[in-house]
Amino acid sequence: MPIYEYQAKDADKSCEYCSKVFEEIQKMSDPPLETCPKCGSPLAKLISVSSVGHSVSGLDQRAKAAGFHKLQKLGKGEYEKKY
Repeated sequence: MPIYEYQAKDADKSCEYCSKVFEEIQKMSDPPLETCPKCGSPLAKLISVSSVGHSVSGLDQRAKAAGFHKLQKLGKGEYEKKY
């Protein structure tokens, strides 16, 4: 199920929960939240950046820092260690 982000439309008239961005797990068929589940304040559904395929170089850096190795195929049965 996807994770959606919401925030209060008017931070001055909202609770601590919805005055900041919060995440809600919902089915794609579920209607978007219109009010905060805690205080009833009107909400805005936010557009967020997907992390799938986002910043491949960042993923490589994290994998390297975690101790993983990356190999590049040179030919049949031949690989070169990139890191």
